[in-house]
Amino acid sequence: MSPEKRYLFPDDYMADPSVHVFNGKIYIYPSHDWECENIENDNGDQYVMKDMHVLTIDGNPMTDHVTDHGKALDIADIPWAGRQLWDCDCAEKDGKYYLYFPLKDKNDIFRIGVAISDRPEGPFIPQPDPIRGSYSIDICVFPDNGEYYLYFGGIWGGQLQRYRDNKALESACLPEGDEPALPSRCVRLTKDMLQFAEEPRPIVILDAEGNPLKADDPHRFFEASWVHKHNGKYYLSYSTGDSHLLCYAIGDNPYGPFVYQGVILTPVVGWTTHHSIIEYEGKWYLFHHDSVPSGGKSWLRSLKVCELTYDEEGHILPIDGGGDPYNE
Repeated sequence: MSPEKRYLFPDDYMADPSVHVFNGKIYIYPSHDWECENIENDNGDQYVMKDMHVLTIDGNPMTDHVTDHGKALDIADIPWAGRQLWDCDCAEKDGKYYLYFPLKDKNDIFRIGVAISDRPEGPFIPQPDPIRGSYSIDICVFPDNGEYYLYFGGIWGGQLQRYRDNKALESACLPEGDEPALPSRCVRLTKDMLQFAEEPRPIVILDAEGNPLKADDPHRFFEASWVHKHNGKYYLSYSTGDSHLLCYAIGDNPYGPFVYQGVILTPVVGWTTHHSIIEYEGKWYLFHHDSVPSGGKSWLRSLKVCELTYDEEGHILPIDGGGDPYNE
């Protein structure tokens, strides 16, 4: 039986929730969908997000009120901005809050920016330039043992296929067939939280035999990395994009490798989903989105939450997304 699900904020279209508990309260950092002359294509031009809000829940995420704290960051205030202010994530260090966001620069290339606030709800003040050496989309910031690790990457519109060994390619290269799939990236942040402290590393997902997942595997990485810990293990969860699943893999350290385990969420209504996983007051929750309230428009998505459970061996029990299984 699939767990009960709740739409969190029906007053507006928001998606890609990154969720954290700060000061005992749940904070949601979503992207903000807009209806306009949306042109749907594989580059993601239908997603025209130009600002972001912060939402909070002071209590049970399945029942308690959701507060919108208003605009926390606007594309008009980012000096290097081009277009498409996509998903983001937030981390706290020494009483400051650091918001990391992907945004196309004036050359239409995705970079990762940082904005800072004294409060988790913002407003956030952007730095004048993006992080040096940054690229692609879909941010997760994971604190562990005094270090902060930033996970990122997404193919197709996320531009990950345009890079190899952290260098831009003259022509994009997307693996096919039984070639190893493109991995997401992980990089440790500098102590001031504003730059990469090292070269980003590939985050490889292995099958049960120890081989990297192949490009034609429906469970390979596509976008939306998220990392959490459970019983001392590192769980990497991610979207498979065009096969419309949320999957997960388990590793022993932030860099992996991670061994594929299974499906968390089957397809939802809408092209894909994007998620985060948190523990709050002894229970685990999956935050994600679908396009049911907009009548299936992939560019107008709505936030959802449901409980997430593990079996005795630490495997996540799969959840029915309620959508068309597509080619599965």
